[in-house]
Amino acid sequence: MSIRVLALIPILCIFVGVAFANRTYPIVLGMPFLFFYMVACIVFTSIVMAIVYALDPANRREE
Repeated sequence: MSIRVLALIPILCIFVGVAFANRTYPIVLGMPFLFFYMVACIVFTSIVMAIVYALDPANRREE
């Protein structure tokens, strides 16, 4: 299995998770839950993409 398959996790997080997180309450860190969830998905996507970049063999330097 290619490490690039990990890139599907954030997509599923955003598209599938929004249906379950579509709530006004509770308020998390002063934001409605859906807005907090979307911000968390963006941060999570950045972390996953950094992991994919670091583990992808095409990005390794040959010296």
